[in-house]
Amino acid sequence: MMEDLSLGPREGVDEAISARRDTEIHLLHEIIFSSVDKPKLLSQLSTLLCDLGLHIREAHVFSTTDGLCLGIFVVDGWETEETDGLLQQLKETAKRNATLSNLTTSASERILELQEKIGDSEFDRDLLQIKENIASGSSGDLYRGTYLDVDVAIKYLKTGHANDDSKVEFLQQIMILRSVNHENVIHFYGACTKHRDYLIVTEYMAGGNLYDFLHKQNNSLDLSLILRIAIDISKGMDYLHQNNIIHRDLKSANLLVGDGQVVKIADFAVARELSQEGDMTAETGTYRWMAPEVINHKPYDHKADVFSFAIVLWELVTSKIPYENLTPLQAALSVRQGLRLVIPSSVHPRLSKLIQWCWGENPHTRPVFSEITAELEDILLTFQYVPAGRLPLQRKPSTYQTKDTDEITAIERRRQPK
Repeated sequence: MMEDLSLGPREGVDEAISARRDTEIHLLHEIIFSSVDKPKLLSQLSTLLCDLGLHIREAHVFSTTDGLCLGIFVVDGWETEETDGLLQQLKETAKRNATLSNLTTSASERILELQEKIGDSEFDRDLLQIKENIASGSSGDLYRGTYLDVDVAIKYLKTGHANDDSKVEFLQQIMILRSVNHENVIHFYGACTKHRDYLIVTEYMAGGNLYDFLHKQNNSLDLSLILRIAIDISKGMDYLHQNNIIHRDLKSANLLVGDGQVVKIADFAVARELSQEGDMTAETGTYRWMAPEVINHKPYDHKADVFSFAIVLWELVTSKIPYENLTPLQAALSVRQGLRLVIPSSVHPRLSKLIQWCWGENPHTRPVFSEITAELEDILLTFQYVPAGRLPLQRKPSTYQTKDTDEITAIERRRQPK
């Protein structure tokens, strides 16, 4: 909640500007926010200013021992000394952006609003049987259990120990989950938000998450399995994007492995509907998988997920942790400067080119997931076994041509019966 906001020209700058009107000096304003201290506050305030086209020259944040925070920003880009209009635009911009709405609306009001949208769940909490604990966090726990004899995963949020931002994220996750239905997206059974502890019930994925599968179990995958997993992820992401949902934290830890090594997308805590958000600038996600435009607080859209997918694809072909010799912050700074992971020469050339295509610096030149799926399926098809006396399956035209296409076609011709 934004408790107070003051605006004014930067002290000592007025006279200089008045004396040099004929030169190209930007009018500077000092904006002071007074708020309750909370995680990501600096990022939210920076986003709020950037959304108005303001350029931050200086930023200072002071926290007090009693949980309050004072944010002082010096900005240019507001070309008038009048500040009433700037104040109004700051408030209106914050209200339009769900990530920033709690700067002008109390989190408790936002919680009530989301609870009303979710409504009463048909989920019967009394039929839920809780078994072993799978994972624990500071504000919640994940359990395995059963519901009507079906294996399920139960995610608890301990509201007594969670801040209001965590509650809002939890409720927003329910809003997304209840609106999606796809074979490569985690299946949602129900949720309860009327009790003291919130909970979400989804299908149980016995294989755990893809990060552990690759890095903790030291699995090295063959090309066929790499392609099948990548296709699962791509199809799930294509479905989300077709429904205007941006995941914003696509990474191997948020991908779950089930029976038959099918992979499904999970954890929608920071996912948003693009149609409601407009241009987003908030730094959301995990640094090792984060797109450069997100790191730089520039406007971004669904193509940020494509960049993150490229990092996951690199994990699949290497079974390594991205930027393992760098801290997360060092990795983010390096990506800002154009650094990309090294793709081993042993990786299939078309797959290598696809990774590079997906993590391109310019979001507009990255492919969409329908193109990615088509390319992955096309690569997989070239490795499928063709029984004697039968022609290969008809391949769809690839949207991503590479120099080895003629060579692959020649190999397929030799496979055809004479």
